[in-house]
Amino acid sequence: MTDTTEGAGRRPRNEKKPRNGVLTFLRDLVIIFIAALLVSFLVKTFLIRSFYIPSASMQNTLQINDRVIVNELVPKTVALKHGDIVVFKDPGGWLDGEALPSVVPQSSVGKAADWLLTQVGLGTGDSDDHLIKRVIGLPGDTVSCCNDLGQMSVNGVPLTEPYLKLPPGITRASAKDFSVTVPKGTIWVMGDNRDNSKDSRYNGDTPSKGFVPLSDVTGRAFVISWPTSRWTWLQDYPQVFAGVEERDK
Repeated sequence: MTDTTEGAGRRPRNEKKPRNGVLTFLRDLVIIFIAALLVSFLVKTFLIRSFYIPSASMQNTLQINDRVIVNELVPKTVALKHGDIVVFKDPGGWLDGEALPSVVPQSSVGKAADWLLTQVGLGTGDSDDHLIKRVIGLPGDTVSCCNDLGQMSVNGVPLTEPYLKLPPGITRASAKDFSVTVPKGTIWVMGDNRDNSKDSRYNGDTPSKGFVPLSDVTGRAFVISWPTSRWTWLQDYPQVFAGVEERDK
């Protein structure tokens, strides 16, 4: 008579132990996490990054503490255009004149988290080392202000700038008169909050002489990502600069 209970309670040889399944799951989870970090790092390095706005120099287009997404293909792969909003590293001495709000202290955990997110392009930990302005002059342009109507001109073409924030009763596009020719490899930038922006006009005594080297440009801001109530694409206003590039430089 065959004992049908023989082997009862034994684990079949081909059945995997639960512990092995857990270890496999954890291994796969670590691989996915590392892969995600690598992809995010590559995206940050070559494609897009996040920055926050620390000052009022770009109001009303950008408000303090807005978050923007920056296309890092500009200008390395895609050329800059007049009217683009660009994020750039301090060429030297610019941040000394920029009015920034006081920074709220972070805990050690908060600093570590912000550092990690910044490394993969999701944090804004390096925003304090950068500035954001609008491109008014490209290499070879002559930028001047102001004409009899208070307008700024690029290559002799007067600009009507709908993005400007000016004090009540003021119509001049710049309180400071100037006329410059933008050197090769640099740009001339200005804030939309024209009377509250330490931009190219006010940095003539810095090493860059008020011009921003293209090598210092991190990229073009193209969208407000936070807060969600302010989500919008950022315009470069091609109609404002129509005809500028057709003039002899």
